Amino acid sequence: MPERKRILFLFSDTGGGHRSAMEAIIEALNDRYPDRYESIPVDAFKDYAPPPLNRVPAAYPEMARHPRAWSLGYHAFDGPRRARAITTATWPYVKPAVRRLVEEQPADLIVSVHPLLTGPLLKALGSDRPPFIVVVTDLVSAHAAWYQRQVDLCLVPTEAARWRALEFGMRPDQVRVIGLPVARPFCMPGADRRAIRAELGWPDDRPMVLLVGGGEGMGPLYATARAIAGTGDHFGLAIVTGRNERLRAQLELVEWEVSAFIYGFERRMPMMMQAATLLVTKAGPGTIAEALNAGLPMVLYSRVPGQEDGNVAYVVTEGVGVWAPGPARTAAAVHAWLQSPDELDKAVAVARSVARPGAADEVAGIIHEFLAGRRSESDAMP
Repeated sequence: MPERKRILFLFSDTGGGHRSAMEAIIEALNDRYPDRYESIPVDAFKDYAPPPLNRVPAAYPEMARHPRAWSLGYHAFDGPRRARAITTATWPYVKPAVRRLVEEQPADLIVSVHPLLTGPLLKALGSDRPPFIVVVTDLVSAHAAWYQRQVDLCLVPTEAARWRALEFGMRPDQVRVIGLPVARPFCMPGADRRAIRAELGWPDDRPMVLLVGGGEGMGPLYATARAIAGTGDHFGLAIVTGRNERLRAQLELVEWEVSAFIYGFERRMPMMMQAATLLVTKAGPGTIAEALNAGLPMVLYSRVPGQEDGNVAYVVTEGVGVWAPGPARTAAAVHAWLQSPDELDKAVAVARSVARPGAADEVAGIIHEFLAGRRSESDAMP
């Protein structure tokens, strides 16, 4: 049996669905090509970056709570020349760490699912390097740092992201639209909603609104939940606070006007999305893609300026959701959806039509093509 090829996955837990996209790809690789490839996930910031950059994953939730400062930083460096300038300026400081990563993590192929990791790694690897694939996890307004012309292939989730890649100087043959990889359990159009609700303990005689704030429970989740519950409609409300245990404790003390279910960090999100009637969420790309694959219409109540601006426009333009920032507007939008079941049904159909449930499998197939080709070449060598 030939030795397994090593695939290095570069990610970091800094929002943007980086980890979930990576895990979906690894899942697809293991399912399609069992025991053929060894997938190595590396959080390059946490495990290799020098201080204070190694604390970026832990600091991200607090950084994202300051939208004006975030927007200023995002737009200040959003351009091919500016993105390259940042890599050049920081290179003397990060060079030892990046070179250590390259030495300690040899690979037959590299997949980056984070925009800030690609440039430094390419610089450290030089011209004699393994194939390098970027999987963009921002739906539309992806930062210029994603689009490095030295990579072998750039896989993007939407046609709008493809045009942005071309605008930033990538060749058409380098860019391929494949959708955003999501875990297979989200992609089950024939799921039995009644059975899933019974397993979750949710009522089956009313609509269920699922309110989430990402893995960190970000955004004005408490005020939004209270406003939604106060609309007087006949529905159930499931609230997922992620790792925000303080918020979960606050919500558990509330005397709710509706049937309410409070959760912390949840691994049953595929079940919850399959069972819900309507999703209320911040405009994170991973959650949006998961909802589309689950056929779940959505109300977007907040966004991170810059990379998530395009996500809002995408959801609204496609007709799968609405933009309603602020608790009062969010509650009004939820009320309007629940009073319009025909519109909800229409949005469900549209969501399924624009979803790309085969994205993770497609990425796995592309990786296999690269590595199978290299194996054939090495076998042919005398």
